[in-house]
Amino acid sequence: MKRRRTTLLAITALLAAALTALPTGSAQAEEVEQVKNGTFDTTTAPWWTSSNVTAGLTDGRLCAEVPGGTTNRWDAAVGQNDITLVKGESYRFSFSASGTPQGKILRAIVGLSVAPYDTWFEVSPQLNVAGDSYSYTFTSPVDTAQAQVGFQLGGSADPFTFCMDEVSLLGGVPPEVYEPDTGPRVRVNQVAYLPAGPKNATLVTDATTKLPWQLKNASGAVVAHGRTTPRGLDASSGQNVHSIDFGSYRKRGAGLTLVVDGETSRPFDIDASAYERLRLDSLKYYYTQRSGIGISDDLRPGYGRAAGHLNIAPNKGDDDVPCQPGVCDYTLDVTGGWYDAGDHGKYVVNGGISTWEVLSTYERALYARTGQAGKLGDGSLDIPESGNRVPDLLDEVRWELEFLLKMQVPDGKLLAGMAHHKIHDEQWTGLPLMPGDDPQKRELHPPSTAATLNLAATAAQAARLYRPYDRAFAAKTLDAARTAWAAARQHPELHASESDGIGGGAYADNNATDEFYWAAAQLYLTTGEKEFADFVLDSPVHTADIFKPIGFDWARTAAAGRLDLATVPNRLPGRDKIRQSVIKGADRYLATLKAHPYGMPYAPDNNLYDWGSNHQILNNAVVIATAYDITGASKYREGALQSMDYIFGRNALNISYVTGYGEVDARNQHSRWYAHQLDPDLPNPPAGTLAGGPNSSIQDPYAQSKLQGCVGQFCYIDDIQSWSTNEHTINWNAALARMASFVADQI
Repeated sequence: MKRRRTTLLAITALLAAALTALPTGSAQAEEVEQVKNGTFDTTTAPWWTSSNVTAGLTDGRLCAEVPGGTTNRWDAAVGQNDITLVKGESYRFSFSASGTPQGKILRAIVGLSVAPYDTWFEVSPQLNVAGDSYSYTFTSPVDTAQAQVGFQLGGSADPFTFCMDEVSLLGGVPPEVYEPDTGPRVRVNQVAYLPAGPKNATLVTDATTKLPWQLKNASGAVVAHGRTTPRGLDASSGQNVHSIDFGSYRKRGAGLTLVVDGETSRPFDIDASAYERLRLDSLKYYYTQRSGIGISDDLRPGYGRAAGHLNIAPNKGDDDVPCQPGVCDYTLDVTGGWYDAGDHGKYVVNGGISTWEVLSTYERALYARTGQAGKLGDGSLDIPESGNRVPDLLDEVRWELEFLLKMQVPDGKLLAGMAHHKIHDEQWTGLPLMPGDDPQKRELHPPSTAATLNLAATAAQAARLYRPYDRAFAAKTLDAARTAWAAARQHPELHASESDGIGGGAYADNNATDEFYWAAAQLYLTTGEKEFADFVLDSPVHTADIFKPIGFDWARTAAAGRLDLATVPNRLPGRDKIRQSVIKGADRYLATLKAHPYGMPYAPDNNLYDWGSNHQILNNAVVIATAYDITGASKYREGALQSMDYIFGRNALNISYVTGYGEVDARNQHSRWYAHQLDPDLPNPPAGTLAGGPNSSIQDPYAQSKLQGCVGQFCYIDDIQSWSTNEHTINWNAALARMASFVADQI
């Protein structure tokens, strides 16, 4: 399966490739202490310190003087090596620690003491002067006698004193049972249902017969009632559930609740206004993701920050970036663009699908029966370019497009016209780290066919959308698209390496057939030229069944061509069949939604939720919404609207996965600068930020320590350290923006 391969938070130089889910624990073993001298009664031996740290005994604790001015967590450390771990055995890692002055960040790890320095468990608590006790349980994925317990203390601008005591790594303990607080058993869309739209909820209950439910307004008066529909066991959650349909109630209201089986749901509204806000919030997200520009606190209160990667110390900067050793003999100015996710990398393949989906949000508004392009006009997003008579959405996307154009190999160079796959730090950095404080060397990674076709597709799409506002820029993008297309045709199998995941995600994809189809489709839609029409019609992708249970994303881009061929005006022969294929795909997703007790168009094989499952749900909903745009059939409108309920709380965890929306919302997404959980002086992600969502592979150590044996929807934890379940990314938010705009148009 093609997916982003990510490993984060290196100890010294790197981490190995992403960890797989851990095995289940072995039979209960005798509890054995693995740490020597964790109480520091008479000595600090055998604990070591890095050369810049001075440590000694103070009141029966190990206290260390940590220098300021270091960059990475691992630049100053205390640790103990030669610790034995047994694969499949559970361990309790516990310690007490303090930091003076207040508020310093500690990274405590259990990992490999020699290269490649794998990390098997990590936490990053904030220290206080009085001290706290910490205890965590995890399961070892390896047999080794070369493990390490480490306390990494670097990254502080100022010196501080760190003290620790009662350090223990106890083997043979029972695995920790993590039980998330899921609140009331009635699961609703905590944000809003549309007055003229479906209204569904899910009840978790052992009851096997119908139960009475009541809909109450904010005053507690019953305004509707009915009976539940038993659905039996939901395989995606392991719960016995009932469905509740209260769609016949169509009056607007705020603070409504559902009461059933002795439970009262979290409050919700029946109103469309929340989606008008979300349409804008989900797009405003991109401004604070910008690289190479200071973020104005006046425009985004609480999110102002210095520009990142402009060759202002300590940045190495993006205006003169070399390639990885041996890749090229030139440097490029690749300033600008959007930071991809919670790291400081910029990736053409993920930037491409994000650019397409945000631009398609605007293009849909131009052509769809319910589209309202004026809602995305100049001044709508409050960005620096507002007031220039260009729709703000186009201004925002241009910031990314200009970067994508800069990633093209210059004329006269080897592989001229191709696009470099990505640019990011030479090594992984720790959390938190503001973009302007990133000290790492930046590198261009080799060109790839997929990146080149992403550039061709998005630049071609841009040419037709920017032409009414800036003919010169439109001509520039079309020329770049043609050049990229020709280069990709010359180099059709230049694929990114699976192993190129140090300092940034690999984004490996060894099949560019779908990207060729997508790029040809966009070039045809913009130019109408026979060359591109013929390529589309001859491509095996054109008639393939592309609307699978796991739909489109950065590595599966055929739908980015098919959906636009179906909806953007064109004269391609056989267009009716294209539109019918979209409708057929929507019917499949609609059938999945109707069969699912939680009402979503997503049911992956064996309920193994994919990385970024939330955006997969939204992209499947995009197909349903497109079928409505094509046909006007109400069943597609209702299916697209109902798909949003899962994202906003009608799910097993009873959480809204969008920051700032719903009574209980995700707000600790993995990020180096939206890092309030680690540093109270930093913000949570801005309102309208989508969390990745349940991921059955739980690749990160923190999720592995909490979610062993999780079932489908429960493979998620709202913690900044869980990069495999709780990151945010520009392509995931693009799916949210696309659907939020669709829903906002259904008034």
